[in-house]
Amino acid sequence: MARLSTLALAASAALPGAMAWGAMGHETIAYIASNFVASSTKSYFQSLLGDTSADYLASVAAWADSYRYTTAGAFSAPFHYIDANDSPPSSCSVSYSRDCGSEGCVVSAIQNYTTILLDGRYSAANHQIAAKMIIHFVGDIGQPLHCEALDVGGNDIDVTYDGEDTNLHAIWDSDIPESISGGSSMSSAKSWATTLTTAINSGDYKSQAAGWVSGLSVATAAKQQATALQWATEANAYVCSTVLKGGVSAVESGDLSGAYTTTADPVVKLQIAKQGYRLAKYLDAIVAAM
Repeated sequence: MARLSTLALAASAALPGAMAWGAMGHETIAYIASNFVASSTKSYFQSLLGDTSADYLASVAAWADSYRYTTAGAFSAPFHYIDANDSPPSSCSVSYSRDCGSEGCVVSAIQNYTTILLDGRYSAANHQIAAKMIIHFVGDIGQPLHCEALDVGGNDIDVTYDGEDTNLHAIWDSDIPESISGGSSMSSAKSWATTLTTAINSGDYKSQAAGWVSGLSVATAAKQQATALQWATEANAYVCSTVLKGGVSAVESGDLSGAYTTTADPVVKLQIAKQGYRLAKYLDAIVAAM
């Protein structure tokens, strides 16, 4: 991934905007992470990002989605996903050698930007960019259709949601999460993060949280990659069990804002909560390794 390291040096200043998981979803993940990071981690990233507010992670969580659409950031477009060339709904799997293309993928990007952030030879500006990328990509990797090649991760599967024509990827990025949180604003993200944080601390996810970060390690490039690949594999499994359980034809007929969303709801909540908690512990591990 040396090429990505070189390209990271060319990254430019932050831009506003959002796409994948929707800005609200990424902000929710970031707010959850900010509720679980160690104090030393909070101090480091507030200093690095130049923001001492409670929004220091959430305010940059969607930056990578805007950056990819700039001339300088076009190289980063493949970093938002991994194209699992599997056969849903009968078989789901992720293989790094098979699915991560020569231009990189979300697994290699998490590894690469982690290596940059841990390398003191890079400038503060490059460390800042690496941090923004990690904050975003740890979110992306939990969205099942960011870990699937079929029909461009569902972008080419036409569906109807609440009477509107859209595509399957879009409803997993935005429509379903926003139906749960009640909106698309940063305040909706903060409120949803509070609810999911409570579920992790004392509710439905309390017994699961430790397992979410089992095996997490930034000790070597190989371990960083293995950590990200495990997360991608977990997300990809939901393509078979939930996203496309009945096959493509099943989602192409009917309005998906009803029973389909009811089924998807717990998966979306779990993946948002999981990646928020994982982001916290991943950032903690990075700071501990410095």
